[in-house]
This record gives sequence, structure tokens and C-alpha cells, in this order.
Amino acid sequence: MSRTLQFIELKTDFSFLQNLWTNFATFLPQLLKGIAFLVVGWLLIKFILFLVKKALGFTNIDTLPEKLKVDEILGESSVKIQPTKIIITTLKWILILVFVIIGAELLGLRMVSEQLSNLIAYLPKLIAALILFAVGVYVANLVKKALIGTFKSLELTGGNLVGNIAFYIISIIVTVTALNQAGVNTDLITNNLSIILGAILASFTIAFGLGSRDVIKRLLFGYYSRKNIQQGDKIKINNFEGVVENIDNICVTLQNEKGKIILPIKEIVNNKIEIIN
Repeated sequence: MSRTLQFIELKTDFSFLQNLWTNFATFLPQLLKGIAFLVVGWLLIKFILFLVKKALGFTNIDTLPEKLKVDEILGESSVKIQPTKIIITTLKWILILVFVIIGAELLGLRMVSEQLSNLIAYLPKLIAALILFAVGVYVANLVKKALIGTFKSLELTGGNLVGNIAFYIISIIVTVTALNQAGVNTDLITNNLSIILGAILASFTIAFGLGSRDVIKRLLFGYYSRKNIQQGDKIKINNFEGVVENIDNICVTLQNEKGKIILPIKEIVNNKIEIIN
């Protein structure tokens, strides 16, 4: 009886090893096929990247950030945009994913290949979202500079404040749009953002329209007065004759042999002025 039990145990152990060897022998061709595929894929990726890098070298694409003045957009940031490096790195990982998917199919790993296929299908959305975000920030920066330049040309204060407000509003809108393009549900953000932006713009409009009405009027008076009267001109207003010593957005300073007089800018606009050559 004991000999029979020992024989059964030996037979069981031998069956386990035999099954293990059978499974290994069955999987070995697929393993060798996978290793060979990885080697060939690695060589192909190297070759493709070499060709693309050479082709990009002829296009001088690395000079594009300098032509677009990307450094001005990034400001003092240490980030340097290198289009060739970005394209090569992106293409490299896309090719790696493609070859891994093919390799997983060859090895029968269907779940891995399906998940990676979904990832590759998502990449165009992600790339489009990144491009949209970059272009949006670039446009926001252009609007900011345009507003600051306009305020300076009109000799008005507050250009930096208005420019920064416009920049951040556009950047927030672009960010939400880019997230939406990437497939992120932005309904909650959009609803709250609409309320916040509406409140900010309403407050700014009320403050600008009511609290700053007189100041804006004076600023416009000063701007249009300087179009007709220059510093050093000799003028006559309200029976006072003198040389324009200074003119700003609030007042005009006249000087003659009798003394100096400072007139509110609205007096220059509302009264008849005689320019004496």
C-alpha cells in the first residue's frame, strides 16, 4: 500500500514537470518571435528617427521659435523650445507604442494591445489640445501687448492692469477650451467660470462707468488738447496770454512775464483758444 502511494506521488510530480515543460515549449516560439520582433522594431525605430532628423535638419525648423519671438512670450523662463527635439521625441514614443501593440498582438496579449490602441487613438485629441493652448496663450500675449501699447500711445495710465486682465481672461478661456478638446468634462468649470467672469466684468464696468467717468473725460480732454496745442506754443485764452509750459491730462500750465497760471484741461476744451505765432 505504501509503495502504491509513493508511485502515485512520483507520478504526480512527474506530471507537473511534464505540464510545465509542455507549456514552456509551447510559449518558447512566441517568446523568440517577440524578442526578434523587438530587435527588428528597435532597429526600424532608430532608422526612421535618423531619416526624420536628417529631413528636419534641411528645413531649419529650429529657427522658427526665434522668428515667432517665442522667448518674448515665455519671458524670463528658462524653457527653450526646440522643435526638432519635440518632433523626434514625440515620434519616437508613438513608434514605440505602435510596435508594442503589434508585439502584444503577436504574443496574444489582446488586452494590452487594446489599451495601447485606445491610448494612440487619444493622442490626436491631446496634441490638438496642446496646440490650441499654445496658440491661445500666444494670442493672449499679443492682445496684452497691443493694449499696453495703445494706452501708452494715448498717454493713458492703467495699460498694464488692463493688459494683464485681458491676458488672464483669454488664458483661462483657452485653458478650458483646451481641456474640453482633450476630452475632459468642463461643465462644472464652465458654469462657475461664467459666473465669476460675469461678476468681475460687471464690477469693472460699473466702476469704470461711474467712478472713473470724470477721470476718463479728463484723460480724453488731455489727449485731444495735445493734438492742437504743443508745449512751447503761445496761446491766448480768457484774456490771458502766455506760453504753454506744460500740458497733461489734468491741467495746462501757462507762463508769461506777469506770472504763471494753471488752467483745468476742460477750460482748454470748452473755451476759444487763439494760437499766437
